[in-house]
Amino acid sequence: MTAESNSVYLMAFLATIVLMLGLGILVARRNRTGEDFLLAGRRLTIPMVTGSALATLVGTGSSLGAVSLSYTNGWAGALYGLGGAVGIFLLLWLFADAREHGFMTFPEEMSFYYGANRVIKGTVAIVLFLATIGWLGAHILGGALYLSYLTGMDMALAKVVVAVGFGLYTVIGGYLAVVVTDMVQGTILFLGFTILAVLALVKVGGFGAINDGAPAASTSFFGIEAFGLVPAISLAVVIAVGVLATPSHRQRIYSAKNTRTARQSFALVGVLFAIFAIAPPIVGLSTQVLSPGMDNPDLAFPYLATEVFPLWVGALLLVSGLSATMSSGDSEALTGVTIFLRDISYLVTGRLPKAENMVFLSRIALVAVLVLALCGALLAETIIDYITTMISTVLTGLLVAALLGKFWRRTTWQGGLGAIIGGAVAAMTVNLSAPLTEFWGNPAIPSLAAALIVGVVVSLVTPRRQTSDAEALRILADERAELEVGTHLRRSESTPTEEREV
Repeated sequence: MTAESNSVYLMAFLATIVLMLGLGILVARRNRTGEDFLLAGRRLTIPMVTGSALATLVGTGSSLGAVSLSYTNGWAGALYGLGGAVGIFLLLWLFADAREHGFMTFPEEMSFYYGANRVIKGTVAIVLFLATIGWLGAHILGGALYLSYLTGMDMALAKVVVAVGFGLYTVIGGYLAVVVTDMVQGTILFLGFTILAVLALVKVGGFGAINDGAPAASTSFFGIEAFGLVPAISLAVVIAVGVLATPSHRQRIYSAKNTRTARQSFALVGVLFAIFAIAPPIVGLSTQVLSPGMDNPDLAFPYLATEVFPLWVGALLLVSGLSATMSSGDSEALTGVTIFLRDISYLVTGRLPKAENMVFLSRIALVAVLVLALCGALLAETIIDYITTMISTVLTGLLVAALLGKFWRRTTWQGGLGAIIGGAVAAMTVNLSAPLTEFWGNPAIPSLAAALIVGVVVSLVTPRRQTSDAEALRILADERAELEVGTHLRRSESTPTEEREV
């Protein structure tokens, strides 16, 4: 690339940041309370929830990770979209009713399933805060790869620029700014990715040319001959687990106008994301045909956008790719801050921040979260490995604990804790064994199995829970009352119509 093209790409990036910053400033005046800043006042409509959730799903994983995977393993990249769609459908089916109880965070929801147990809430808060930092680090890494490749910027500086870029409008505008900018970025992303997929297919000469030019194993059904059957299943499972247990998607449930809005929005997101699943393999396989033997497959997307097509197309696709990383990163950042202020601060101090200080403290905490994620991004090498390793180690046991706590009355808080620990230990065991890693692809499936076994066994040998759902909800509502948020929610919405004795 020439110096001229580098300048054009940099200007396109800066223009995007200015646009997002302007939107953040525009909505900032609506942030009068902590709930406004962290949950957009719980007033999100179907277009808002749909646009924001879809933009986050079609983020770093789909634009860099799935295309990279498709470059090396062909149609296996479609498993990313299909796994994500399955995860969204399961999320709306199993957990969308959490909106009825006025929760602010996933740790608070998890605590409810275990009788408002503080050990569970504190443990989950710490685990999810670290997981959020990991996700955010992946998005920073993805954006930096784009920016560094397209502008010639030093990689370390690119990470800082990306973090500061989406951090600015998030700090100013809060969660509503995240939602509004996600809707804009999601539109740009879909347009850009669709254009790239169509142009790539035309450039290589259609599907027939892909079948002729790419390795036969890559063009097999879901790339199973190249990727392997068990690893392919593991990939779909780990992406679905990521959607089910990632706190940023729960945040959209809590901030939706009502439960019906959350369900309808997620149903639409699931359909659209399943359709989108075909785009990354087309881009990845086309790049493989046009430029076989790339040293870093993570750069397949920006390579195709800049080296093959005219400058204006490359600029549009640059903005699309950066929109993907920013629309994912800003959601994770706000989710991490909410968990920190709602759960971790309570764990450490025994009380919540004063309501009048929440917006200011949220902005300070957001800066700290971004700095931590930026440090973590320095340790990552490839996007897909970073994401799948983090999910299988941190989130599989958490998902099992959530399912047990909600749907099995005999589950105890010790069993929930055991599931979280058991899943993490199993994942680390697989990660440390080359033969097991080669067989499974990633540790998601053995981690889920181990978490389930440990959770059930430990629950059966420990005392039953005594706290009813109504009592647990009252305890959690009293905690939230310290923030003076959610007062527009009637107490009846925080109490189930039928108590379930646990």
